[in-house]
Amino acid sequence: MNFASDNVYGVHPRILAALGDVNGGTAPSYGGDDFTRRSEERLKEIFGCDLRAFLVTSGTAANGLALSAITPGFGAIICHAEAHIAVDECNSPEFFTGGAKILGLAAPGGKIAPAQVERTLKGFIRGEHDPKPKGVSLTNATELGTVYSPAEVKAFSSLIRPRGMKLHMDGARFANAVAGLGCTPADLTWKAGVDVLSFGATKNGAMMLEAVIFFDLALAEDFAYRRMRGGQLLSKSRYLGAQMMAYLENDLWLQNARRANALARRLAEGFAAIRTIRIPNPVEANEVFAIMPRSLFDRLQAEGARFYDWMPDSLGDGIAPDEVFARFVLSFATPEEEINSLLALMARG
Repeated sequence: MNFASDNVYGVHPRILAALGDVNGGTAPSYGGDDFTRRSEERLKEIFGCDLRAFLVTSGTAANGLALSAITPGFGAIICHAEAHIAVDECNSPEFFTGGAKILGLAAPGGKIAPAQVERTLKGFIRGEHDPKPKGVSLTNATELGTVYSPAEVKAFSSLIRPRGMKLHMDGARFANAVAGLGCTPADLTWKAGVDVLSFGATKNGAMMLEAVIFFDLALAEDFAYRRMRGGQLLSKSRYLGAQMMAYLENDLWLQNARRANALARRLAEGFAAIRTIRIPNPVEANEVFAIMPRSLFDRLQAEGARFYDWMPDSLGDGIAPDEVFARFVLSFATPEEEINSLLALMARG
């Protein structure tokens, strides 16, 4: 029973087969292969606009490199205090940007609000003694399993665009956000004012695959150099392009996300029937967060269930000393019987 993350499971069979199919023969290297070219064209079709897409191997690289196109080293990027770029990427954004400051704002449910950003911007009163605000980064779906709607994303864009700032979206679980909202990829990105998207695939069935997608084409001007300097231009690039083509074919990326989201709802429904468990956040993607007694947490772990004791900071005083704030993540590949087994184990009291 492994609910530790959606990256504990393997590669979707169709993506794994695509890697085998592309393995024979020869192909141009360093992004010159047909699979990489076709994947960018397919992304244009999916998002319904002109764009530039650069394939990389990890979400950390995607975020750091994307932010480097938005801000110089003297800039600042505003995000949620628990965003990956703030707490889980070992200063990668600071490294790739040459020292830009990541400003994390605390807010419930994993979501910051435009009013918070506006108040923060009013604090930049020292001219060149402050970093220069250059952008906002939204995680969608968020680290707490909630999602920003297109209207919410647009509100950030409307606030910062007149100030010359750019909007980045960390979409490690972008597919889950789109599937949960039932909107189009365009609605949640460029139509809402997103300038650059870190488009995730690894957590949703790929082996090692993310894309940095620029809707503001001017930001992509030197990105090929940034990617190369960051060690993310693969010589055998066809293995990334083949993954992306299989991921996008027949909307596999959305099929996977819909299944993971549905399993999360199923688990949350089971939790709701257990008197000692509280669910503090809405379940809008493929993560379920639950407050449970420490004794139950320990018993489940001892019985072989794998899930994390999560950071309770966003709950404030909403958790007692003898309770645990726990995270459960569902994958496209999570067997439904594992949910049944976990709920049965809980019911044994």
